[in-house]
Amino acid sequence: MAFQEKHLASLIKVGVDHGASDVHIRTNEPPCLRIRGDLVPVQTKNFTLEDVTDLARILTGKKLEKFTDYNELDGSFDIEGLCRLRFNSFVYNKALGIILRIVKTEIPTFDQLGFSSTLKKIALSKRGLVLVTGATGSGKSTTLAAMINYINRKRHAHIVTIEDPIEYVHNQEYSRITQREIGVDTPNFNAALRAALRQDPDVILIGEMRDPETISIALKAAETGHLVLSTVHTTDAITTIGRIISMFSPDEQEDVRKRLAENLKATISQRMLKGNKKTNVVIAQEIMVNTPGIRECILGDEPISRINSIIMQGKGKESSGSQSFDQHIMELYQAGKISKEVATEAATSESDFIQKLLIE
Repeated sequence: MAFQEKHLASLIKVGVDHGASDVHIRTNEPPCLRIRGDLVPVQTKNFTLEDVTDLARILTGKKLEKFTDYNELDGSFDIEGLCRLRFNSFVYNKALGIILRIVKTEIPTFDQLGFSSTLKKIALSKRGLVLVTGATGSGKSTTLAAMINYINRKRHAHIVTIEDPIEYVHNQEYSRITQREIGVDTPNFNAALRAALRQDPDVILIGEMRDPETISIALKAAETGHLVLSTVHTTDAITTIGRIISMFSPDEQEDVRKRLAENLKATISQRMLKGNKKTNVVIAQEIMVNTPGIRECILGDEPISRINSIIMQGKGKESSGSQSFDQHIMELYQAGKISKEVATEAATSESDFIQKLLIE
């Protein structure tokens, strides 16, 4: 029997019920759910090549001549009343695989995610560059969606998003939102970003900083009075700054340092941790808000390693709102959201963290 859309809906419902973030489907294997970071096989039959090919047809809405027509393909798909899927299909070893990312239709708020109130202040900035960083699957898209959602409820603004593909679909509230998908509404990030500057935007979201040209245009947008939000696949503030500068040739790097020091509003770096509930995950964040001290480090007037100590001093009512990973992990542990074992393993320095636990 052919694999049908109702079978897809049933499989995804199992994933949603178990708190899965992704579904892995591969030829001649059972599907697997990624639950709290682990891949867990579903107790069902192996998917044949015909099953996976049928699924590819459903997701893309296209007739398939042969499975190799989908060597690599990104896209999105709605399951009405349940969720939205971001998918990537790919060919491997003469077989076909599909990875499905489950995206909830309801956009979570900062409060639901348990994020610092600093993110609300960052989201309402009128200009500057804000980078959300972390490994694949660390929740960067969810954080960006929450930021857009917050702006949408607080500002009368024009928000332009450039995504590959569109994940969360935003309803207009106080803001007007223009969501553009690469390969559907526009050919690439750079073309869309140049066009966005002519579309009278207040806020521009770029799905990912992929190359020097994108970064240069994003910095130009920040310099000309726009709030620019984007992502980078880096682990923390220091590596993010280093990665951006290193993308440019040596003779361009001094100028990039100056532009970044002037226009970077904040970096928000994330790690996904196992929560205390059986199906939940928790996001731990390092938040670096740009200050005069941070700018000196970006410019090279102070060692870039000093950024870590500046971040740690940013906690408290009279401070910048910055926080280190370890500070946030300690808060999550004290609030009962993660176990001692998860907290200790996730800490930047396990020995220092254990010492702090003993003091507490």
